[in-house]
Amino acid sequence: MPSSLKIVFMGAGEIALPTLRALIETQPAIDIAGVYTQPDKRVGRKQLITPPAIKVVAEEAGIPVFQPETLRKNEAALEEFSALDCDLAIVMAYGQILPRSIIEAPKIACINLHASLLPRHRGASPIQAAIRDGDAESGITLMHIVPKLDAGDMILKKTIPIEPTDTGGVLHDKLADLGPALLREAMPLFEKGSIKAEPQEEDLVTYSGKLEREHGEIDWTLPAAEIELLIRAYDPWPGTYTTLPTEGGPKKLKIYPQSTVLEDIDAPAGTVVASEKDLTVACGDGALKLNGDLQLEGRKRLDSASFLNGIAVKEGTILGTS
Repeated sequence: MPSSLKIVFMGAGEIALPTLRALIETQPAIDIAGVYTQPDKRVGRKQLITPPAIKVVAEEAGIPVFQPETLRKNEAALEEFSALDCDLAIVMAYGQILPRSIIEAPKIACINLHASLLPRHRGASPIQAAIRDGDAESGITLMHIVPKLDAGDMILKKTIPIEPTDTGGVLHDKLADLGPALLREAMPLFEKGSIKAEPQEEDLVTYSGKLEREHGEIDWTLPAAEIELLIRAYDPWPGTYTTLPTEGGPKKLKIYPQSTVLEDIDAPAGTVVASEKDLTVACGDGALKLNGDLQLEGRKRLDSASFLNGIAVKEGTILGTS
């Protein structure tokens, strides 16, 4: 990734780590003036104050780290950013919408590596959306940042197929590894001033909003094929779950990949139609055989056979009822 550019890197999610490491490896050919990430936060049961992994990697490389709570209406942060006098700001999973003052501060451009094939899946959860919506492929788009969310002109794309067993976590890691390759291709273009960018077709835009834990509750009236995609898309976050009736009352049952779609099952949605080695549950269309791990609220995560050895789930049980 040869270059003589002075850059600022802005990222918080783990998907950005390979790209930051690749940039660090190019020093001193690339001058990394600073790294921006989110503030340290309390993590785990003990609520220990923990720095973002991006911060740890940057500090180990001796790069100044900046962690403003927000960049919007923050004059001190703008002055700090402007003082870095960078050519390029490279953003990946930063977690903040940048104000125009930051976008316009770099001499050449403020660019973003977005984890989808724009204009499809703008927004906060493009990786999960690509699997959930049954897309055949995903990728990384390098784009100019504009004040409107993920709406800037597209510079380069790298595409990969979505495999039938890919989960949100697996696809995340594959896309993370695309970032360095995309920048290696783009940096000489910025050096030469030969960037050509393509506007996004607004008619093709889709949005993927921020995911919350409750989005993972399974609606068994959906077709089995859609639920199978959802279980893979939402692993590891926000995860998928249903409600299992027990003698002690209804309890949350977490469901992990993988699962198998079955056809020609005629039973009310949510009905357990088989429960010997795997749970098979009727859906709005077809049924789903849950081949992956299961975890009942307050219990350990187990493979499906071990789970059913310890917890009897009778055929005819209706999942998803309270």
